[in-house]
Amino acid sequence: MRRLVLISGCVAALAGFAVARGPVALAQQAPAGEIETLKVQDNVYAIIGGGGNITMHVGDQGVILVDTASAAASERVLAAIKHVSDKPIRYVINTTVDADHTGGNEAIGTKAGRAIPGRNLTATGAIMIAHENVLNRMSAPAAGGTPAPSAAWPTDVYFTDEKDLYLSGTAIQIFHQPKAHTDGDSLVYFRKADVIAAGDVMRSQGYPVIDVARGGSIGGVVDSLNNLLDIIVAGEKGEGGTMVVPGHGRISDEAEVVEYRDMVTIIRDRVEDLMKKGRTLAQIKAAKPTLEYDGLHGGDRAWTPDMFVEAIHKTLAPAAPQRTSASAAR
Repeated sequence: MRRLVLISGCVAALAGFAVARGPVALAQQAPAGEIETLKVQDNVYAIIGGGGNITMHVGDQGVILVDTASAAASERVLAAIKHVSDKPIRYVINTTVDADHTGGNEAIGTKAGRAIPGRNLTATGAIMIAHENVLNRMSAPAAGGTPAPSAAWPTDVYFTDEKDLYLSGTAIQIFHQPKAHTDGDSLVYFRKADVIAAGDVMRSQGYPVIDVARGGSIGGVVDSLNNLLDIIVAGEKGEGGTMVVPGHGRISDEAEVVEYRDMVTIIRDRVEDLMKKGRTLAQIKAAKPTLEYDGLHGGDRAWTPDMFVEAIHKTLAPAAPQRTSASAAR
């Protein structure tokens, strides 16, 4: 079991991290609409500001992208990529189905990408990888939803717990995270650079979004954060080492991921305890189980603390018993 880190220890670690990597932390506060390209470690970069964070690996055989941000940012994202490398985009890996992570698939992956000859059955375009649930939800969304353009769909899906990839002398591991933010999330680990793209399993400046309609759950989020910590190896004095690019927010190290995991676990446990005491959802919200964390994580108007608490409540509530035809007839 991973250790719990005292808040004071986390603050000290974060303060040291901010001093050591100040430009990274500050650059991610850029005004909306601006694109920032930040070197994370080795030959891995983060492209910030297009909606969702993009992780980019640059090698002699080409570029690998994890997520493509929003469609509206595609032109600026492509310019940011070309500023770092003139190599072709070979692979796009989607960590989730959301449009702020897959919106640029068509313009960046299909139109601007070029697969290595012999590795793709299509004539043009990068190979786009995702868990099969991402493809299912993009191609056949729930009732009332509009399918994504077929040119934006993943072209190489996996359905197992893990998928491996090798390019430019680098091993990449893709780990499926079931029932986390959605049922199709992935963690992407660049082993040589020691960088993990976490997708929306972690949002370092907001509560994790639990998309219940797409199979998300609080239990899956906590499990995924623990899986993330199982991969991470901290550096000197607990700072640095394996670096994490979250789906949204600042680049993080182990201390920050531990603090985030602990925060999510504590709030889950508080909601669960209140549910066991018979409190209604309205009473649980009124108790404000997120209160001391709202200053750091509660500023997202699109995903408020009450929405986070409601999603936790919904995924912890026991499922209603299924009525059989016999019982329905009584």
